[in-house]
Amino acid sequence: MARWDPGAPARLRQAALELFGERGYDAVTVAEIAERAGLTRRTFHRYFPDKREILFAGSERLPPAVADAVLAADVGLTPLQAALSALRKIGTEASAVVADSGRRRTIIQSSAELLERERSKSAEVITALRGALERRGAGPAEARLAARVASIVSEEAFGRWTDGDGPFPACFDAAEVALRAVLAGGA
Repeated sequence: MARWDPGAPARLRQAALELFGERGYDAVTVAEIAERAGLTRRTFHRYFPDKREILFAGSERLPPAVADAVLAADVGLTPLQAALSALRKIGTEASAVVADSGRRRTIIQSSAELLERERSKSAEVITALRGALERRGAGPAEARLAARVASIVSEEAFGRWTDGDGPFPACFDAAEVALRAVLAGGA
């Protein structure tokens, strides 16, 4: 086998998801993931600092991408519209390349440690949204509220999408309609 196996990250992710699904996140070790993937622990650590990061690899790219999408949104949009537009765009792009999101979600929901990591990731996205909205001219309170509301819509859309309710854009639209119904007092 080559010293640098280009398929190693995908094999490690697949092995981890299988093991987490079979035995639970807490009961699986890095060594077991590497063994299932046919690799060594050292190879595992070449790609991931710990087993948690198998589920969150690449998430550090999300906040800057969201901020860039907000800044690129039509200048005529309100802060909430700009935030929703950005999250819909980035979510649509992510859903086209993300695999096993349903299994990932189930695993994350089974572990307090992973739920905390997911909350941290969400907070980073909200912070990026808020900062970008302020750079567009929104006041701090308006930017903070718009970022939080848009984040809730996005989380609802991802939940619907991972539940198999349709393609991400349709799930995002449905989540946005549901929010408007709640705000209008209809739900």
